[in-house]
Amino acid sequence: MVFPKNIFNSHPKEDGDFFLGIQHILGFKPKKLKIYKKAFLHRSANKRDNEGNPMNYERLEFLGDAMLGTIISHYLYKQVPGGDEGYLTKMRSKIVSREHLNELGKDLNLIQFVESRIPKSHFGDNIHGNVFEALVGAIYLDRGYKYCEKFIQSRVIEPYVDIEQLEGKVISYKSLVIEWCQKQKKSFNFDVYEDTGKDLLKHFAVKLSIEEHVIAKARATSKKKAEERASKRAYFALQNKIDKA
Repeated sequence: MVFPKNIFNSHPKEDGDFFLGIQHILGFKPKKLKIYKKAFLHRSANKRDNEGNPMNYERLEFLGDAMLGTIISHYLYKQVPGGDEGYLTKMRSKIVSREHLNELGKDLNLIQFVESRIPKSHFGDNIHGNVFEALVGAIYLDRGYKYCEKFIQSRVIEPYVDIEQLEGKVISYKSLVIEWCQKQKKSFNFDVYEDTGKDLLKHFAVKLSIEEHVIAKARATSKKKAEERASKRAYFALQNKIDKA
């Protein structure tokens, strides 16, 4: 392997390792390494810049989210000339869903670069998607729109985006079930309550009722996750009716 000139002379060894690791993921050389380091800096590290501003990946995450949405929107606009605004918006939401971004971050093993005072085993799944978006933001600041587009094309669109498959992908089973209930003029209710039991972490249980009949139950570490799991079970229990509606 041929190493970039002077990389180990200009940075400590850990910077050299970081440079090579990031270069492998990007597919091109990063210019401003500090920007990429910030993309993996968790707020628990409690670092500040010379002006006293907090240093972490959250601002880059905000920027990366916007860049990702713009580039995916441009791709869909060109790729699906017959798609109206509603269709394009729905397809973009499927590509940049939190679940999908978490998968992307995991596949690239971005968590290996995260600097934090919290053990990595304590992070939830969203850390993977958060740092992926922060990395996109760092690319934009370091190399501009074209390189940002190149990265998203090679790491997101080419390996993961299939228009036909995405058309049938469900983003939220909860939204799907609610929409069906509303169309059919059926009453529904999510009865959520704490159900910790013997678990170390707090859990929530949910009963999903339609027309006052319990259709599905689920539990998870958050209300949102519990409702989504119950909705998924309800969807498969009522799939024939929902799909025909």
